[in-house]
Amino acid sequence: MAFLARAFLVAGLVGLAGCAAPPVTDVSPSLDPTGAPTEVSTTRQSEVSVDQQAIRRAARTFIEVIDTVEPVAEQECRARAPRLDCDFLIVVDDNPLSPPNAFQTLDENGRPIIAFTLSLIADARNADEMAFIMAHEAAHHIAGHLEQQRRNAMLGAAVFGQLAGVVGGGGNEQVIRTAQQIGAEVGARTYSKEFELEADALGTVIAARAGYDPVRGAEFFFRIPDPGDQFLGTHPPNAERVAIVLRTAAGLGL
Repeated sequence: MAFLARAFLVAGLVGLAGCAAPPVTDVSPSLDPTGAPTEVSTTRQSEVSVDQQAIRRAARTFIEVIDTVEPVAEQECRARAPRLDCDFLIVVDDNPLSPPNAFQTLDENGRPIIAFTLSLIADARNADEMAFIMAHEAAHHIAGHLEQQRRNAMLGAAVFGQLAGVVGGGGNEQVIRTAQQIGAEVGARTYSKEFELEADALGTVIAARAGYDPVRGAEFFFRIPDPGDQFLGTHPPNAERVAIVLRTAAGLGL
């Protein structure tokens, strides 16, 4: 599992380093008309070196977090949901242009996958943030949120489709299909905020048991846009998320 993440990181972070650094065509000192070296190229070379060092540190930290958090997440999974496949597969999107993101999904055999983008790995400020994010995504699987979301989407599609059939007299299939699509989206979003808070709470437990500070890890909420309290929004306000982490951590004696 960690091997796959390492393989992506080796290739992907090199590309990310190239994107993060200022464009440099020649890092050797250039000369001004008097023959004295200028400081421009030296400065750029220093910036490239700093960026690459930071990215290498992020890669090492990410791999350490995988090696530490993954076994704890699998242990929690087997204890809380013994019927689930708890063999997590960690993958990295090696496209350096993908925005910061992490998500949990399943492969065709039902194996849980936790995916990270390179930009998220580079953006995390410390191991605690990486550990909390990974633990949060693992918690979604342990709590069965994908399956619950799928059932809610199917129910929403059925209800909206039936209503469209009744209101429209059942004669317009396109209207019914559109209603089903809307219903599926509404159904999938119905409890998404609750799912996020549940994952934050369980993620706090997993991160703490793996030896990380979930309160410090949740500080990334202060850097991301606040979704507020949007109707049918997928995520709760950041303040609520921080509050659930603090309450859960206090219950753990942290």
